[in-house]
Amino acid sequence: VQLQASGGGLVQPGGSLRLSCAASGSGFRINAMGWHRQAPGKQRELVATTTSDGGTDYADSVKGRFTISRDNAKNTVYLQMSSLKPEDTAVYYCEADYIQWDPLVTGRVWGQGTRVTVSS
Repeated sequence: VQLQASGGGLVQPGGSLRLSCAASGSGFRINAMGWHRQAPGKQRELVATTTSDGGTDYADSVKGRFTISRDNAKNTVYLQMSSLKPEDTAVYYCEADYIQWDPLVTGRVWGQGTRVTVSS
């Protein structure tokens, strides 16, 4: 199972961006998916998560501004980011918990990261 993230870029404060992350492979099912971020000089932090039945959770710093969603048919998770602030500048990583049938394994996979810069 592999994840491919996209959608990062440069945006002005107050602007919006939408990140996407698609899982690919064969013979698997995705369970929880999420987004994390790592700002320069800081540890990676959890931004938002979504369960397979659509439940969501957010870091306090992004509540009311970011929305996580998923398309299970496409094995894709999205992060809609609005009212962006300079402190949202970071590399954003998607992750997914999966079950693969043959061989039967469970695990977590990470995307390659996409950079978001919020600056005027």
